[in-house]
Amino acid sequence: MSLSKIGVVGAGIMGSGIAQVSATSGREVILVDVSQEALRRGLNDIQASLERLVSKHQLTSECRESALTHIQTTTDHDRLAECDLVIEAATEELTAKRQILRRVDGMLRSAAILATNTSSLSITALSAELSHPERFIGIHFFNPVPLMPLVELIRGLSTSLATQSGAASFIEILGKTAITARNAPGFAVNRILCPMINEAIFALQEGIASAADIDTGMKLGCNHPIGPLALADLIGLDTLLSVMEIFLRDFGDPKYRPAPLLREMVAAGRLGRKNGQGFFTYR
Repeated sequence: MSLSKIGVVGAGIMGSGIAQVSATSGREVILVDVSQEALRRGLNDIQASLERLVSKHQLTSECRESALTHIQTTTDHDRLAECDLVIEAATEELTAKRQILRRVDGMLRSAAILATNTSSLSITALSAELSHPERFIGIHFFNPVPLMPLVELIRGLSTSLATQSGAASFIEILGKTAITARNAPGFAVNRILCPMINEAIFALQEGIASAADIDTGMKLGCNHPIGPLALADLIGLDTLLSVMEIFLRDFGDPKYRPAPLLREMVAAGRLGRKNGQGFFTYR
């Protein structure tokens, strides 16, 4: 299977990261979003990320320039018909993702793979209205995409072995490690991670310890590289709330109830690093 041209739908944090690692691997990338402004922000994020890697001597200037020449941005979804693999990386909302996937599914050639970067939604449910569900798979990257070596692959009920094999080959091309998870809410990593972060928010809400002390305790006591509250800020509190609400709905178990403080933070617009204010303050 040829994987020379990769399409990415969504130029946000995850989409721009996926576009970046695809381009640095030598793939041609078509990055699609609904507006030129969104594409401009995404490309700026990619340029800044590449520059950081160069400054840390993790990437050469030549590789940075080469990667940028491999990325084309457009608002025209029809350009995705050229791609061997298209990854949807839009907002974590079932209806929005289904609309995008249906649109892309109708234009891809039969050998192409269609994927979603969802962190919690059912792969089978997302594929239910596709004309070719056998070529659909979950490819779940972790944030920040250029630095995190893990990718989860999730098969839906109809996903073919050929599609899984092609997706695994793509992850290998990127130099990342793939694990396979069953199609269940949160898959493997977020099923464990998000409730842990939610519990840390409960601890803060109940005054058990300060945000700084909770994070220091988990870093030094459990050898975590980043504390759970700082990680929540990195993920985005709105994204974390969405995941916990999906868990609560799909499992029907009150242990997945989102912490009231998490809801309040999102209602206040304190979403974490993406807008400078979460459990901690960022420039």
